[in-house]
Order: sequence, then C-alpha cells, then structure tokens
Amino acid sequence: MSNIYWLAEGQMVRLRPYFPKSHGVPRVDDRRVLSEIVFINRNGLRWCDAPKEYGPHKTLYNRWKRWSDRGGFARIMVGLAAVAHDSKTISIDATYPRAHRMASSIRVKRGGAWTSDRAEFAGSNTPKTGGMNTKLHAVIDTIGRPIRFFMTAGQVSDYTRARAPVSSLPEADWLLGDRGHDANWFREALVDMGITPCIPGRKSRDKIIKYDKRCYKRRNRIETMFGRLKDWRRVTTRYDRCPKVFLSAIALAATVIFWL
Repeated sequence: MSNIYWLAEGQMVRLRPYFPKSHGVPRVDDRRVLSEIVFINRNGLRWCDAPKEYGPHKTLYNRWKRWSDRGGFARIMVGLAAVAHDSKTISIDATYPRAHRMASSIRVKRGGAWTSDRAEFAGSNTPKTGGMNTKLHAVIDTIGRPIRFFMTAGQVSDYTRARAPVSSLPEADWLLGDRGHDANWFREALVDMGITPCIPGRKSRDKIIKYDKRCYKRRNRIETMFGRLKDWRRVTTRYDRCPKVFLSAIALAATVIFWL
C-alpha cells in the first residue's frame, strides 16, 4: 500500500494541526484519503475514476466537499504560509483558469471576492453575475510562494478587486504589480501600510509614474508561480461549480507544491 501515498508521513505531521477535529466515529486514514485527493486534483480526474486501492470514491468525495465547505484546505495553506513566508518584497497579479463546459458561472457580489483567508465571500449585498470566466488573483512572497488567493468574475479589473486583499497583506517593504494595479487609492493604501509600491503607471496617465525598474524585474516570479500551479489539471481547468470548492483545489495545489 506504500506506493499509493502521495503525501509522506513527515508532510502529514505538518498538516495535522490544521485538520478539523473528528467527532464520534474515527475518520478513515487521513494520509490515504488526502493522498487520493491530491491524486484526483493533480490529474483532473472524476471522483468515480479513483483507483480502487484508495477505497470507496464516495468517502474521498465526502471528505473533499466537507472540508472545502468549512474552508479547511484554504486554512492549511494560509496557516503554513504565515509561519514560513518571506515578505520583504511581495507581488500581486492575476490569471484566468479555463472554465470547463460543465462549470457554472462564478457569482460574486459587487465590491468583493472569494478569498483564501476565510475561504468565503467578502463584499456587499449587491449581486453580480461573473459569466463563465474566472479570474484568480494571488499575492506571493519574496521567493515566489503564494501567501494569499482571491477569486473574482473574469471581467473585473485587477485594481478594482485588489481591495479584497489590501487589509490582509503582510508587512513588507515593497509590493510589485503590473499596470493593471495602477490606481491612486491602491498606492495610497500601500504607503499608509508602510509598503513602497513598485507599479508602472498606465499609459493614459498625464504624469509619468516613477518606479524601480530593477526591483520590478522580480515580478516574473509570480508568473512562474502561476505556471507551476497550472500543472495541476483541476486548477488550469475549472471543473467545479462552487467557487469555494475551486478555491480549495487551488489552495491544495499551492500547499503541496510550495509549502510542504
């Protein structure tokens, strides 16, 4: 049975403090079940296609859905990142996961986003339909490891939805972003937090915005992070209808690739 484990015992030791407590009947072997969840997400398989060595696929799916609904996988990633991240220079950017034909539209509300901090929506009560596209926003640390994710509908601008993670940004000296994040309110919010923005100005600006071009070259690390994240089939293609479950797939991939 040892060859079915994707997660080593040492990795499980780091993960267990973030597991929900078991009530009543003891859970099925966590290492075996989580290894299969990793296998399914890494390869983009249906739950019914899980190898029989892992046990009933219904058990795997129930664990995945239950922990996703509780924000368990997002808490694991945020918890591990909080302990080990290097935030001297952080970067922010966004990418578009491709929505599968069976995925429904991501419905968000005006002024907010689905965030990895609490794996829940934070915004006002005005409904807004996002269409079939999804935009995944990320904040990474100095060496390119993700520390925050938040998700919006595909048509919203980067700087508009940058409001979601501003309050949860770690202490940092610099923040790198592309022109899509060029907004006066965003720059002012960063300065108030003691963070120096390194963001090129939009071409439509009358006044040229000065920024450190040498420091800005490090922004390629977030592109590399997105590339590695999209090696996971369930991340590069959004099969899930529920944004909270899709955010869990992203958080799980980031945990295994960057934090274990």
